[in-house]
Amino acid sequence: MGGFIDGIVLHQILQWHNMGSAVLPPHTMEAMKRNMVWDGLFHAGTWVVTMIGIVMLWAHARRGHPLPGPRALTGQMLLGWGIFNLVEGAVDHHLLDLHHVRDVPVHVPLYDWVFLATFGVGLILVGWWMSRPRRDPLLRR
Repeated sequence: MGGFIDGIVLHQILQWHNMGSAVLPPHTMEAMKRNMVWDGLFHAGTWVVTMIGIVMLWAHARRGHPLPGPRALTGQMLLGWGIFNLVEGAVDHHLLDLHHVRDVPVHVPLYDWVFLATFGVGLILVGWWMSRPRRDPLLRR
């Protein structure tokens, strides 16, 4: 789900970057067209991963296992989103230098580091905290 938010907000609405905008800056219609193809492939991959997750969750429930409550499910989604952002940010922004959080009109490195800290590590910590089993305060003595 986090990949969809990334693609929709940063790629399409804000148009801050595309999947290959550091390699092929979108300054011409041809470059924009090629970047949009890479964005589409990114969205297709995100859709496949999301569908796999839905099928896994459905199969888990069909086997009679209890589903997580709303708090834990939200936490697990935030945890997954944070892991996605941390891995995708480290690989695409830093190792492969394919794109950055803010490529257009120029690359601003601070955005990459703030993004990794906030939407990577920050979401991982919040998601982990929300996913933990909650203790009943009456049982704590």
